[in-house]
Amino acid sequence: MDRRNFIRLAFGGAVAGIVAPQLALASAPVKAPGMAGGLYFTKDAPGRWSKKVGGHLPNIEVATAESGAVLKIVTAHSMDSYVHYIVKHIVLDKDFNFIAEHMFDPSKDNAAISEIAVGGYRGVVNVLSVCNKHDTWLNTAEV
Repeated sequence: MDRRNFIRLAFGGAVAGIVAPQLALASAPVKAPGMAGGLYFTKDAPGRWSKKVGGHLPNIEVATAESGAVLKIVTAHSMDSYVHYIVKHIVLDKDFNFIAEHMFDPSKDNAAISEIAVGGYRGVVNVLSVCNKHDTWLNTAEV
């Protein structure tokens, strides 16, 4: 191969390596709900944790305050020091964009209860409850 063809081939490969992945990723929509029972678990798709739904699925109550909606999230899970506990609650919008989170300290928190203000947001909220042993659990509510 002569020098000119080598340079052309190298340049073409570099461009393809930059452009092709971006085109592939841009055309592939995120389908987070299809991951239920694998990446995260739900009441209807508990995966390998079918006996763990009651203590891991976050329960969501929606209240109204002057500043907007407030979510009271309760995961009926014991907080057994750093052995077995709920790490945090995460609130995402309908498109799975981050809104807020609440971290727990199992040496201080006796229960996995959080109150998270979502302000003027309206629509579906996706709430995740993360257990240090039994993975991430998703429940939804309408705000």
